[in-house]
Amino acid sequence: MKKILSAILFSFVFAMTNAQTFNNPILAGFYPDPSICRVGNDYYVTTSTFAYFPGLPIFHSTDLVNWKQIGNAMDREEQLDQTNAGVSRGLFAPTIRYHKGTFYILCTLIDKKGNFIITAKDPKGPWSNPIWLPQVRGIDPSIDFVDDKAYVVYNNDAPDNKPLYNGHRTIRMYEFDINAMKVVGEEILLVNGGTDLSKKPIWIEAPHLFKKDDWYYLICAEGGTGYNHTEVVFRSKSVKGPYVPYQNNPILTQKHLDKKRANPITTTGHADFVETPDGKWYAVFLACRPYDDDFYTTGRETFLLPVEWRDGWPHILEGDATVPYTLPVPLPAITKKVNNPFGGNVTFKDDFKSDKFDFRYLFLRNPETAAYSLTTKKGFLQLALRPQTATERKSPSFLGYRQNNLKGYAATSINFSPASEKEKAGMLIFQSENFYYFLCKSVENGIPVVQLFKSPARGKTEPELLASQKLNSTKELFLKIEARANTYAFFFAEKKNDWKLLKDGVDGSFLTTKVAGGFVGSLFALYGTSNGAPTSTVALYDWFEYKGNDDAFKK
Repeated sequence: MKKILSAILFSFVFAMTNAQTFNNPILAGFYPDPSICRVGNDYYVTTSTFAYFPGLPIFHSTDLVNWKQIGNAMDREEQLDQTNAGVSRGLFAPTIRYHKGTFYILCTLIDKKGNFIITAKDPKGPWSNPIWLPQVRGIDPSIDFVDDKAYVVYNNDAPDNKPLYNGHRTIRMYEFDINAMKVVGEEILLVNGGTDLSKKPIWIEAPHLFKKDDWYYLICAEGGTGYNHTEVVFRSKSVKGPYVPYQNNPILTQKHLDKKRANPITTTGHADFVETPDGKWYAVFLACRPYDDDFYTTGRETFLLPVEWRDGWPHILEGDATVPYTLPVPLPAITKKVNNPFGGNVTFKDDFKSDKFDFRYLFLRNPETAAYSLTTKKGFLQLALRPQTATERKSPSFLGYRQNNLKGYAATSINFSPASEKEKAGMLIFQSENFYYFLCKSVENGIPVVQLFKSPARGKTEPELLASQKLNSTKELFLKIEARANTYAFFFAEKKNDWKLLKDGVDGSFLTTKVAGGFVGSLFALYGTSNGAPTSTVALYDWFEYKGNDDAFKK
Protein backbone atom coordinates (compact mmCIF):
# COMPACT_ATOMS: atom_id res chain seq x y z
CA MET A 1 0.00 0.00 0.00
CA LYS A 2 2.84 2.41 0.84
CA LYS A 3 4.38 1.89 -2.58
CA ILE A 4 1.03 2.50 -4.28
CA LEU A 5 0.34 5.69 -2.31
CA SER A 6 3.83 7.02 -2.96
CA ALA A 7 3.60 6.24 -6.67
CA ILE A 8 0.20 7.98 -6.87
CA LEU A 9 1.57 11.04 -5.05
CA PHE A 10 4.55 11.50 -7.33
CA SER A 11 2.58 10.64 -10.48
CA PHE A 12 0.19 13.43 -9.52
CA VAL A 13 3.04 15.81 -8.85
CA PHE A 14 4.76 15.23 -12.15
CA ALA A 15 1.49 15.18 -14.09
CA MET A 16 1.23 18.89 -13.33
CA THR A 17 3.18 19.70 -16.49
CA ASN A 18 2.05 23.31 -16.49
CA ALA A 19 3.26 23.90 -12.96
CA GLN A 20 6.40 25.94 -12.39
CA THR A 21 9.16 23.65 -11.12
CA PHE A 22 12.42 23.84 -9.21
CA ASN A 23 15.52 21.65 -9.14
CA ASN A 24 16.94 19.52 -6.36
CA PRO A 25 19.37 20.01 -4.74
CA ILE A 26 18.45 23.54 -3.72
CA LEU A 27 22.05 24.05 -2.53
CA ALA A 28 24.31 22.10 -4.88
CA GLY A 29 27.75 20.98 -3.80
CA PHE A 30 29.27 20.89 -0.34
CA TYR A 31 26.35 22.18 1.78
CA PRO A 32 25.74 19.40 4.33
CA ASP A 33 23.64 19.07 7.50
CA PRO A 34 21.03 21.72 6.64
CA SER A 35 18.83 23.39 9.22
CA ILE A 36 15.91 25.70 8.47
CA CYS A 37 13.62 28.14 10.25
CA ARG A 38 10.81 30.48 9.20
CA VAL A 39 10.13 34.03 10.36
CA GLY A 40 6.85 35.27 8.93
CA ASN A 41 7.23 34.81 5.18
CA ASP A 42 10.99 34.48 5.27
CA TYR A 43 13.03 31.27 5.43
CA TYR A 44 16.61 30.86 6.60
CA VAL A 45 18.99 27.93 6.15
CA THR A 46 22.46 27.21 7.46
CA THR A 47 24.82 24.26 6.87
CA SER A 48 28.07 22.78 8.15
CA THR A 49 31.43 24.15 7.01
CA PHE A 50 33.91 21.99 8.99
CA ALA A 51 37.47 23.49 8.88
CA TYR A 52 36.69 26.24 6.37
CA PHE A 53 36.35 29.94 7.12
CA PRO A 54 34.05 31.81 7.32
CA GLY A 55 31.76 29.32 9.00
CA LEU A 56 28.03 28.58 8.78
CA PRO A 57 26.62 30.27 5.66
CA ILE A 58 23.24 31.96 6.06
CA PHE A 59 20.77 31.65 3.19
CA HIS A 60 17.49 33.51 2.77
CA SER A 61 14.40 32.74 0.68
CA THR A 62 10.78 33.86 0.53
CA ASP A 63 9.57 30.82 -1.45
CA LEU A 64 11.86 27.90 -0.43
CA VAL A 65 13.33 27.57 -3.94
CA ASN A 66 15.10 30.84 -4.77
CA TRP A 67 17.97 31.22 -2.33
CA LYS A 68 20.42 34.03 -1.66
CA GLN A 69 23.40 33.89 0.66
CA ILE A 70 23.18 36.90 2.97
CA GLY A 71 26.21 36.24 5.14
CA ASN A 72 28.15 33.81 7.31
CA ALA A 73 27.36 33.43 10.99
CA MET A 74 31.00 32.95 12.04
CA ASP A 75 33.01 35.45 10.04
CA ARG A 76 35.34 36.89 12.70
CA GLU A 77 38.50 35.26 13.92
CA GLU A 78 37.51 35.86 17.54
CA GLN A 79 34.45 33.64 16.99
CA LEU A 80 36.13 30.67 15.36
CA ASP A 81 39.47 29.00 16.03
CA GLN A 82 40.34 26.44 13.35
CA THR A 83 44.01 26.12 14.31
CA ASN A 84 45.41 22.72 13.26
CA ALA A 85 41.94 21.42 12.39
CA GLY A 86 41.68 18.58 9.91
CA VAL A 87 39.54 19.49 6.90
CA SER A 88 36.66 17.27 8.09
CA ARG A 89 36.78 18.53 11.67
CA GLY A 90 35.79 22.04 12.79
CA LEU A 91 32.11 23.03 12.66
CA PHE A 92 29.60 20.15 12.72
CA ALA A 93 25.84 20.28 12.11
CA PRO A 94 24.35 23.65 13.12
CA THR A 95 20.69 24.29 14.02
CA ILE A 96 19.12 27.68 13.31
CA ARG A 97 16.00 28.89 15.15
CA TYR A 98 14.12 32.14 15.78
CA HIS A 99 12.26 33.12 18.95
CA LYS A 100 10.78 36.49 19.94
CA GLY A 101 13.08 38.74 17.98
CA THR A 102 16.29 36.74 18.26
CA PHE A 103 17.97 34.22 15.97
CA TYR A 104 19.84 31.34 17.58
CA ILE A 105 22.40 28.92 16.16
CA LEU A 106 23.55 25.94 18.17
CA CYS A 107 26.57 24.06 16.81
CA THR A 108 29.64 21.95 17.64
CA LEU A 109 33.28 22.96 17.22
CA ILE A 110 34.73 19.48 17.30
CA ASP A 111 38.13 18.84 18.95
CA LYS A 112 38.03 22.27 20.59
CA LYS A 113 35.55 23.49 23.24
CA GLY A 114 32.58 21.48 21.98
CA ASN A 115 29.03 22.79 21.78
CA PHE A 116 28.15 26.48 21.72
CA ILE A 117 25.37 28.93 20.99
CA ILE A 118 25.48 32.22 19.06
CA THR A 119 22.73 34.80 18.57
CA ALA A 120 21.79 37.70 16.29
CA LYS A 121 18.97 40.17 15.90
CA ASP A 122 19.54 40.26 12.14
CA PRO A 123 20.39 36.97 10.36
CA LYS A 124 22.82 38.90 8.14
CA GLY A 125 24.83 39.51 11.28
CA PRO A 126 26.72 40.38 13.22
CA TRP A 127 26.36 37.18 15.21
CA SER A 128 27.60 37.06 18.78
CA ASN A 129 30.73 35.38 20.02
CA PRO A 130 30.13 31.77 21.10
CA ILE A 131 28.76 30.95 24.51
CA TRP A 132 30.10 27.50 25.36
CA LEU A 133 27.84 24.81 26.82
CA PRO A 134 30.13 22.36 28.64
CA GLN A 135 27.26 20.27 30.03
CA VAL A 136 26.03 19.54 26.49
CA ARG A 137 28.38 16.83 25.32
CA GLY A 138 28.36 14.96 22.02
CA ILE A 139 27.39 16.48 18.66
CA ASP A 140 24.46 17.73 16.56
CA PRO A 141 22.83 19.98 19.16
CA SER A 142 19.46 21.56 18.37
CA ILE A 143 17.72 24.36 20.23
CA ASP A 144 13.94 24.04 19.97
CA PHE A 145 11.16 26.18 21.42
CA VAL A 146 8.14 24.25 22.66
CA ASP A 147 5.34 25.42 24.99
CA ASP A 148 7.22 28.72 25.46
CA LYS A 149 10.24 26.88 26.81
CA ALA A 150 13.58 26.19 25.16
CA TYR A 151 15.16 22.75 25.00
CA VAL A 152 18.52 21.54 23.77
CA VAL A 153 18.50 18.05 22.25
CA TYR A 154 21.67 16.37 21.06
CA ASN A 155 23.54 13.15 20.29
CA ASN A 156 25.66 11.65 23.05
CA ASP A 157 27.42 8.46 24.11
CA ALA A 158 25.70 5.25 25.19
CA PRO A 159 24.35 5.17 28.77
CA ASP A 160 27.16 5.17 31.35
CA ASN A 161 29.66 5.27 28.44
CA LYS A 162 29.11 1.52 27.98
CA PRO A 163 28.09 0.90 24.35
CA LEU A 164 26.44 -2.43 23.61
CA TYR A 165 27.84 -2.37 20.05
CA ASN A 166 29.77 -0.08 17.71
CA GLY A 167 27.60 2.89 16.82
CA HIS A 168 25.43 2.70 19.95
CA ARG A 169 24.49 6.29 20.72
CA THR A 170 21.72 8.18 22.50
CA ILE A 171 19.61 11.32 22.16
CA ARG A 172 19.63 13.50 25.30
CA MET A 173 17.90 16.71 26.32
CA TYR A 174 18.27 19.65 28.69
CA GLU A 175 15.91 22.52 29.31
CA PHE A 176 17.61 25.77 28.32
CA ASP A 177 17.35 29.19 29.97
CA ILE A 178 17.60 31.73 27.13
CA ASN A 179 18.00 34.62 29.57
CA ALA A 180 20.93 33.08 31.43
CA MET A 181 22.09 31.28 28.24
CA LYS A 182 22.72 28.02 30.01
CA VAL A 183 21.12 24.64 30.54
CA VAL A 184 19.03 24.06 33.65
CA GLY A 185 17.81 20.99 35.46
CA GLU A 186 18.82 17.40 34.85
CA GLU A 187 19.86 15.76 31.61
CA ILE A 188 17.06 13.56 30.21
CA LEU A 189 17.63 10.46 28.10
CA LEU A 190 15.10 10.50 25.23
CA VAL A 191 16.30 7.72 22.90
CA ASN A 192 18.66 4.84 23.65
CA GLY A 193 20.29 3.37 20.57
CA GLY A 194 17.64 4.30 18.03
CA THR A 195 14.32 3.03 16.77
CA ASP A 196 14.79 -0.53 18.10
CA LEU A 197 17.70 -1.26 20.45
CA SER A 198 17.33 -5.02 19.91
CA LYS A 199 18.30 -4.55 16.24
CA LYS A 200 21.42 -2.60 17.16
CA PRO A 201 20.67 0.62 15.27
CA ILE A 202 23.70 2.83 14.72
CA TRP A 203 24.47 6.53 14.96
CA ILE A 204 21.19 8.01 16.11
CA GLU A 205 21.92 11.73 15.72
CA ALA A 206 20.78 15.09 14.28
CA PRO A 207 17.72 15.42 16.55
CA HIS A 208 15.08 18.17 16.25
CA LEU A 209 12.09 18.58 18.56
CA PHE A 210 8.74 20.21 17.76
CA LYS A 211 5.07 20.05 18.71
CA LYS A 212 2.06 19.44 16.45
CA ASP A 213 -1.54 18.64 17.39
CA ASP A 214 -0.77 17.91 21.05
CA TRP A 215 2.04 15.52 20.14
CA TYR A 216 5.74 16.14 20.67
CA TYR A 217 7.80 14.89 17.73
CA LEU A 218 11.47 14.02 17.63
CA ILE A 219 13.05 13.56 14.21
CA CYS A 220 16.54 12.08 13.98
CA ALA A 221 19.02 10.65 11.52
CA GLU A 222 19.97 6.99 11.89
CA GLY A 223 22.33 4.59 10.15
CA GLY A 224 25.38 6.84 9.77
CA THR A 225 25.92 9.63 7.29
CA GLY A 226 26.92 7.32 4.43
CA TYR A 227 24.94 5.16 2.02
CA ASN A 228 22.73 3.66 4.79
CA HIS A 229 21.65 7.07 6.06
CA THR A 230 17.96 7.39 7.04
CA GLU A 231 15.56 9.79 8.74
CA VAL A 232 13.34 8.44 11.53
CA VAL A 233 10.65 9.90 13.77
CA PHE A 234 9.41 9.39 17.35
CA ARG A 235 6.52 10.98 19.23
CA SER A 236 5.29 11.42 22.78
CA LYS A 237 2.46 13.05 24.72
CA SER A 238 5.07 14.59 27.04
CA VAL A 239 8.03 16.68 26.00
CA LYS A 240 10.19 14.59 28.33
CA GLY A 241 9.01 11.29 26.83
CA PRO A 242 8.78 8.40 26.58
CA TYR A 243 9.22 8.73 22.80
CA VAL A 244 7.73 5.95 20.70
CA PRO A 245 9.19 5.26 17.24
CA TYR A 246 6.94 5.22 14.18
CA GLN A 247 6.27 1.60 13.22
CA ASN A 248 6.96 2.36 9.54
CA ASN A 249 10.31 4.09 10.04
CA PRO A 250 12.34 5.27 8.24
CA ILE A 251 10.37 8.14 6.75
CA LEU A 252 13.21 8.93 4.36
CA THR A 253 15.91 6.70 2.87
CA GLN A 254 17.25 5.51 -0.48
CA LYS A 255 19.50 2.75 0.82
CA HIS A 256 17.33 -0.11 -0.52
CA LEU A 257 17.18 1.09 -4.13
CA ASP A 258 19.11 -0.12 -7.17
CA LYS A 259 22.53 1.53 -7.18
CA LYS A 260 22.63 1.30 -10.97
CA ARG A 261 19.58 3.52 -11.55
CA ALA A 262 20.08 6.61 -13.68
CA ASN A 263 21.20 9.79 -11.92
CA PRO A 264 20.86 8.35 -8.40
CA ILE A 265 20.38 10.45 -5.29
CA THR A 266 21.54 8.63 -2.16
CA THR A 267 22.59 9.02 1.48
CA THR A 268 19.38 10.84 2.45
CA GLY A 269 18.92 11.96 6.06
CA HIS A 270 19.77 14.63 8.61
CA ALA A 271 16.47 16.42 8.00
CA ASP A 272 14.88 19.53 9.48
CA PHE A 273 11.22 20.52 9.06
CA VAL A 274 9.53 23.84 8.39
CA GLU A 275 5.85 24.81 8.16
CA THR A 276 4.68 27.43 5.66
CA PRO A 277 2.14 30.13 6.61
CA ASP A 278 -0.60 28.17 4.80
CA GLY A 279 0.06 25.00 6.77
CA LYS A 280 2.22 23.06 4.31
CA TRP A 281 5.25 21.22 5.64
CA TYR A 282 8.64 20.75 3.99
CA ALA A 283 11.89 19.05 4.89
CA VAL A 284 15.42 20.09 4.05
CA PHE A 285 17.90 17.24 4.27
CA LEU A 286 21.30 16.17 3.04
CA ALA A 287 21.83 13.74 0.18
CA CYS A 288 24.50 12.90 -2.39
CA ARG A 289 24.59 12.50 -6.15
CA PRO A 290 27.07 9.70 -6.83
CA TYR A 291 28.41 8.23 -10.03
CA ASP A 292 29.23 4.52 -10.44
CA ASP A 293 29.23 2.73 -7.05
CA ASP A 294 28.72 5.54 -4.51
CA PHE A 295 31.53 7.82 -5.65
CA TYR A 296 30.92 11.55 -5.39
CA THR A 297 33.20 14.58 -5.40
CA THR A 298 30.51 17.19 -4.74
CA GLY A 299 29.98 16.07 -1.15
CA ARG A 300 26.70 16.11 0.75
CA GLU A 301 24.18 18.63 -0.57
CA THR A 302 20.94 20.26 0.58
CA PHE A 303 17.64 18.98 -0.84
CA LEU A 304 13.99 19.91 -0.31
CA LEU A 305 10.89 17.69 -0.29
CA PRO A 306 7.28 18.07 0.89
CA VAL A 307 6.18 16.42 4.13
CA GLU A 308 2.69 14.89 4.25
CA TRP A 309 0.95 14.23 7.56
CA ARG A 310 -1.21 11.09 7.83
CA ASP A 311 -2.48 9.34 10.93
CA GLY A 312 -0.43 11.59 13.18
CA TRP A 313 2.91 10.84 11.50
CA PRO A 314 5.03 12.70 8.92
CA HIS A 315 5.71 11.04 5.56
CA ILE A 316 8.41 12.12 3.09
CA LEU A 317 9.28 9.20 0.77
CA GLU A 318 7.97 5.66 0.96
CA GLY A 319 8.45 2.36 -0.81
CA ASP A 320 10.67 2.60 -3.87
CA ALA A 321 10.03 6.30 -4.49
CA THR A 322 13.22 8.13 -5.47
CA VAL A 323 14.22 11.65 -4.58
CA PRO A 324 13.10 13.68 -7.62
CA TYR A 325 15.36 16.15 -9.35
CA THR A 326 12.37 18.31 -10.31
CA LEU A 327 9.21 19.23 -8.38
CA PRO A 328 6.48 21.89 -8.56
CA VAL A 329 7.37 24.97 -6.55
CA PRO A 330 5.99 24.91 -2.98
CA LEU A 331 4.48 28.42 -3.07
CA PRO A 332 3.31 29.10 -6.65
CA ALA A 333 1.53 32.33 -5.69
CA ILE A 334 4.83 33.78 -4.49
CA THR A 335 7.33 32.32 -6.96
CA LYS A 336 7.23 34.50 -10.08
CA LYS A 337 10.30 32.87 -11.58
CA VAL A 338 12.70 30.15 -10.49
CA ASN A 339 16.23 31.51 -10.64
CA ASN A 340 18.21 29.86 -7.89
CA PRO A 341 21.96 30.57 -8.27
CA PHE A 342 22.77 27.69 -5.92
CA GLY A 343 20.83 24.92 -7.72
CA GLY A 344 20.81 23.12 -11.06
CA ASN A 345 23.75 23.71 -13.40
CA VAL A 346 25.36 26.49 -11.39
CA THR A 347 27.19 29.37 -13.07
CA PHE A 348 29.40 31.88 -11.27
CA LYS A 349 31.79 34.57 -12.53
CA ASP A 350 33.92 36.93 -10.48
CA ASP A 351 36.01 39.68 -12.10
CA PHE A 352 37.36 40.80 -8.71
CA LYS A 353 36.11 44.36 -9.09
CA SER A 354 34.50 44.34 -5.65
CA ASP A 355 36.56 45.25 -2.61
CA LYS A 356 34.95 42.40 -0.66
CA PHE A 357 35.01 38.66 -1.23
CA ASP A 358 31.82 37.00 -2.41
CA PHE A 359 30.13 35.12 0.45
CA ARG A 360 30.59 31.83 -1.42
CA TYR A 361 34.37 31.80 -1.09
CA LEU A 362 36.06 29.75 1.63
CA PHE A 363 39.49 29.98 3.20
CA LEU A 364 41.19 26.89 4.56
CA ARG A 365 41.14 27.44 8.33
CA ASN A 366 41.52 30.98 9.69
CA PRO A 367 43.01 33.06 6.88
CA GLU A 368 46.17 35.11 7.00
CA THR A 369 44.27 38.14 5.73
CA ALA A 370 47.38 40.03 4.62
CA ALA A 371 47.94 37.31 1.99
CA TYR A 372 44.89 38.45 0.00
CA SER A 373 44.02 41.79 -1.52
CA LEU A 374 41.24 42.98 -3.82
CA THR A 375 42.37 46.62 -3.67
CA THR A 376 46.13 46.65 -4.27
CA LYS A 377 45.49 46.34 -8.00
CA LYS A 378 41.86 47.09 -8.83
CA GLY A 379 40.15 44.34 -10.80
CA PHE A 380 42.56 41.65 -9.62
CA LEU A 381 42.89 39.27 -6.70
CA GLN A 382 46.42 39.57 -5.37
CA LEU A 383 47.48 36.39 -3.63
CA ALA A 384 50.78 36.29 -1.78
CA LEU A 385 52.83 33.12 -2.06
CA ARG A 386 53.76 31.88 1.40
CA PRO A 387 55.70 28.90 2.76
CA GLN A 388 52.56 27.05 3.89
CA THR A 389 51.18 24.28 1.67
CA ALA A 390 47.74 22.72 1.33
CA THR A 391 49.15 19.47 2.73
CA GLU A 392 49.85 21.02 6.11
CA ARG A 393 47.30 21.76 8.81
CA LYS A 394 48.02 25.45 8.55
CA SER A 395 46.53 28.40 6.71
CA PRO A 396 47.87 28.37 3.15
CA SER A 397 47.17 31.02 0.51
CA PHE A 398 43.93 29.39 -0.58
CA LEU A 399 40.63 30.84 -1.79
CA GLY A 400 38.11 28.07 -2.41
CA TYR A 401 34.85 27.70 -4.33
CA ARG A 402 32.67 24.59 -3.99
CA GLN A 403 32.38 22.15 -6.87
CA ASN A 404 28.61 22.41 -7.39
CA ASN A 405 28.16 19.75 -10.07
CA LEU A 406 29.50 16.33 -11.01
CA LYS A 407 30.26 17.73 -14.45
CA GLY A 408 31.44 21.23 -15.24
CA TYR A 409 34.55 23.34 -15.10
CA ALA A 410 36.36 26.07 -13.22
CA ALA A 411 38.73 28.45 -14.96
CA THR A 412 40.90 31.44 -14.18
CA SER A 413 43.70 33.59 -15.54
CA ILE A 414 46.91 34.30 -13.67
CA ASN A 415 49.78 36.76 -13.96
CA PHE A 416 52.72 35.35 -12.05
CA SER A 417 56.50 35.32 -12.42
CA PRO A 418 57.96 32.57 -10.23
CA ALA A 419 61.42 33.34 -8.83
CA SER A 420 62.34 29.69 -8.25
CA GLU A 421 61.15 26.15 -8.83
CA LYS A 422 59.66 26.14 -5.35
CA GLU A 423 57.24 28.94 -6.24
CA LYS A 424 54.01 27.71 -7.77
CA ALA A 425 50.60 29.32 -8.22
CA GLY A 426 47.45 28.30 -9.99
CA MET A 427 44.35 26.32 -9.13
CA LEU A 428 43.56 23.28 -7.00
CA ILE A 429 40.78 20.78 -7.08
CA PHE A 430 40.90 19.97 -3.37
CA GLN A 431 39.20 17.42 -1.13
CA SER A 432 41.57 17.38 1.86
CA GLU A 433 45.21 17.64 2.90
CA ASN A 434 46.22 14.38 1.23
CA PHE A 435 43.75 14.34 -1.65
CA TYR A 436 44.03 17.09 -4.24
CA TYR A 437 45.36 17.97 -7.69
CA PHE A 438 47.32 21.18 -8.37
CA LEU A 439 47.41 22.82 -11.82
CA CYS A 440 50.02 25.57 -11.67
CA LYS A 441 52.60 27.79 -13.26
CA SER A 442 56.24 27.51 -12.18
CA VAL A 443 59.72 27.27 -13.69
CA GLU A 444 62.01 24.36 -14.53
CA ASN A 445 65.69 25.21 -15.16
CA GLY A 446 64.66 28.85 -15.45
CA ILE A 447 62.06 28.15 -18.15
CA PRO A 448 58.36 28.86 -17.44
CA VAL A 449 56.18 25.74 -17.34
CA VAL A 450 52.66 24.65 -16.58
CA GLN A 451 52.55 21.66 -14.23
CA LEU A 452 50.05 19.23 -12.79
CA PHE A 453 50.72 17.66 -9.39
CA LYS A 454 48.97 15.04 -7.30
CA SER A 455 49.07 15.61 -3.55
CA PRO A 456 51.75 13.78 -1.55
CA ALA A 457 50.86 10.27 -0.49
CA ARG A 458 50.34 9.77 3.23
CA GLY A 459 53.66 9.93 5.03
CA LYS A 460 55.32 11.72 2.10
CA THR A 461 56.15 15.40 1.73
CA GLU A 462 56.69 15.73 -2.02
CA PRO A 463 53.76 15.82 -4.46
CA GLU A 464 53.77 13.61 -7.55
CA LEU A 465 54.33 15.36 -10.88
CA LEU A 466 51.74 14.07 -13.36
CA ALA A 467 52.44 16.38 -16.32
CA SER A 468 54.59 19.33 -17.32
CA GLN A 469 54.85 21.45 -20.45
CA LYS A 470 57.04 24.41 -21.37
CA LEU A 471 55.40 27.76 -21.98
CA ASN A 472 56.26 30.19 -24.73
CA SER A 473 55.50 33.28 -22.70
CA THR A 474 56.04 34.62 -19.19
CA LYS A 475 52.84 36.67 -19.41
CA GLU A 476 49.21 35.81 -18.60
CA LEU A 477 48.32 32.13 -18.33
CA PHE A 478 44.80 30.69 -18.47
CA LEU A 479 43.99 27.56 -16.46
CA LYS A 480 40.95 25.28 -16.55
CA ILE A 481 39.96 22.17 -14.60
CA GLU A 482 37.07 20.22 -16.06
CA ALA A 483 35.09 17.75 -13.95
CA ARG A 484 33.70 14.77 -15.84
CA ALA A 485 32.16 12.84 -12.93
CA ASN A 486 34.68 9.99 -12.62
CA THR A 487 37.63 11.88 -14.14
CA TYR A 488 39.13 15.34 -14.41
CA ALA A 489 40.81 17.01 -17.36
CA PHE A 490 43.37 19.80 -16.99
CA PHE A 491 43.86 22.54 -19.59
CA PHE A 492 45.98 25.65 -20.11
CA ALA A 493 46.08 28.47 -22.65
CA GLU A 494 48.56 31.22 -23.44
CA LYS A 495 45.90 33.03 -25.45
CA LYS A 496 42.34 33.40 -24.25
CA ASN A 497 40.13 30.43 -25.25
CA ASP A 498 43.00 28.71 -27.08
CA TRP A 499 42.83 25.75 -24.70
CA LYS A 500 45.44 23.00 -24.82
CA LEU A 501 45.02 19.72 -22.96
CA LEU A 502 47.73 19.09 -20.38
CA LYS A 503 46.32 15.81 -19.06
CA ASP A 504 43.03 13.95 -19.46
CA GLY A 505 41.42 11.01 -17.64
CA VAL A 506 42.80 11.89 -14.21
CA ASP A 507 41.18 9.72 -11.53
CA GLY A 508 38.21 11.48 -9.92
CA SER A 509 37.60 8.78 -7.32
CA PHE A 510 40.75 10.00 -5.59
CA LEU A 511 38.75 13.05 -4.47
CA THR A 512 35.66 11.17 -3.27
CA THR A 513 34.59 10.44 0.27
CA LYS A 514 34.76 6.72 -0.51
CA VAL A 515 38.52 6.99 -1.14
CA ALA A 516 39.61 10.10 0.76
CA GLY A 517 37.20 9.72 3.70
CA GLY A 518 35.85 12.63 5.68
CA PHE A 519 32.62 14.59 5.37
CA VAL A 520 33.40 17.31 2.84
CA GLY A 521 33.06 17.86 -0.88
CA SER A 522 35.66 19.13 -3.30
CA LEU A 523 36.59 22.77 -3.82
CA PHE A 524 38.26 24.55 -6.71
CA ALA A 525 40.79 26.89 -5.12
CA LEU A 526 43.03 29.72 -6.22
CA TYR A 527 46.25 28.74 -4.48
CA GLY A 528 49.93 29.55 -4.36
CA THR A 529 52.88 28.41 -2.30
CA SER A 530 56.64 28.83 -2.02
CA ASN A 531 56.89 25.33 -0.52
CA GLY A 532 58.68 26.35 2.65
CA ALA A 533 60.91 29.04 1.16
CA PRO A 534 60.71 32.70 2.19
CA THR A 535 59.40 34.89 -0.63
CA SER A 536 57.77 38.18 -1.49
CA THR A 537 56.27 36.96 -4.77
CA VAL A 538 52.59 37.53 -5.50
CA ALA A 539 50.20 36.11 -8.09
CA LEU A 540 47.50 38.21 -9.72
CA TYR A 541 44.22 36.57 -10.73
CA ASP A 542 42.14 38.52 -13.26
CA TRP A 543 38.93 36.50 -12.95
CA PHE A 544 37.46 33.20 -11.81
CA GLU A 545 34.49 31.39 -13.29
CA TYR A 546 32.57 28.18 -12.70
CA LYS A 547 29.99 26.49 -14.93
CA GLY A 548 28.10 23.27 -14.20
CA ASN A 549 26.95 20.78 -16.83
CA ASP A 550 25.14 17.90 -15.11
CA ASP A 551 23.04 15.63 -17.31
CA ALA A 552 20.13 15.61 -14.85
CA PHE A 553 19.49 19.32 -15.40
CA LYS A 554 19.76 19.42 -19.19
CA LYS A 555 16.53 20.20 -20.99
